[in-house]
Amino acid sequence: MTRTVEQRTGDRGDECPDCGGPLVTDTERGELVCDSCGLVAEETAIDRGAEWRAFNKQERDSRSRVGAPITQMIHDKGLTTEIGAGNRDAHGRMIDSEKRRQLSRMRTWQERIRTRNADERNLQYALSEIDRMSSALGIPDSVREVAAVIYRQALNKDLIRGRSIEGISTSALYAACRQGNVPRSLEEVSSVSRVEQREIGRSYRYIADELDLQLEPTDPAQYLPRFCSKLGVSHEVQAQAREILEKTTATGLHSGKSPPGYAAAAIYAAAVLTDTNLTQREVAEVAQVTDVTIRNRYREQLEVVT
Repeated sequence: MTRTVEQRTGDRGDECPDCGGPLVTDTERGELVCDSCGLVAEETAIDRGAEWRAFNKQERDSRSRVGAPITQMIHDKGLTTEIGAGNRDAHGRMIDSEKRRQLSRMRTWQERIRTRNADERNLQYALSEIDRMSSALGIPDSVREVAAVIYRQALNKDLIRGRSIEGISTSALYAACRQGNVPRSLEEVSSVSRVEQREIGRSYRYIADELDLQLEPTDPAQYLPRFCSKLGVSHEVQAQAREILEKTTATGLHSGKSPPGYAAAAIYAAAVLTDTNLTQREVAEVAQVTDVTIRNRYREQLEVVT
């Protein structure tokens, strides 16, 4: 019978005490054996997995007896108990009015206990703002988690004092997008924020410096797929725009310029070269920049590539 083995590597405890060879786990026999000399280092290992099997997501969800994973997007990380809003018992029967009033009072007190002081209430509000803006911008969950971690770090270092919660939470989201290579311009982030773009930029520079965030310059090519999709241009235009960006960024022409505006200008320049019907205003509206920016940048790019 074929045995299922998994190799363990890492510290000295994963080496054979006799010959120093690598140890492998025999999942069929529940043993830890040496792959070189065959010495049984451990036996009758404990299976820490689930005792049930599931063949699809519905079965897995119905048989699992654990709650949701810990998340940074909830102020208490999702560790507290929630009282559901249902008014039925375990057998599906409606509970009486007295029990419903009791559950309602318990829900109210449970919500109050979750946010015991002003700091927790402010953190709850900041995380809800990050979640709201992320939903509006289509930010993936992984980047939302990073934004929540950045905000918590700023809170622990007392960087929020004297600044608005909305400004710091928006700055944390923008920094998370930069770290996660999710192309969202400062203009796009400020369009869904409750504070002005100037305050977001100021707060972003402050927390990036205080938290020592290692942020690489944004590559304008990251904006190409999204902008081209919104404009509905052909693959030929997108390929031409990418070629323009590669040639011009190699010369350093993009240095000091807005990445979304530079990418949008490359799309318009590609449309000009391929005789595609596309106006500067259409491209500027998608990139949330001015027509003047498109006009100046695309001319500079054409001088390099032609």
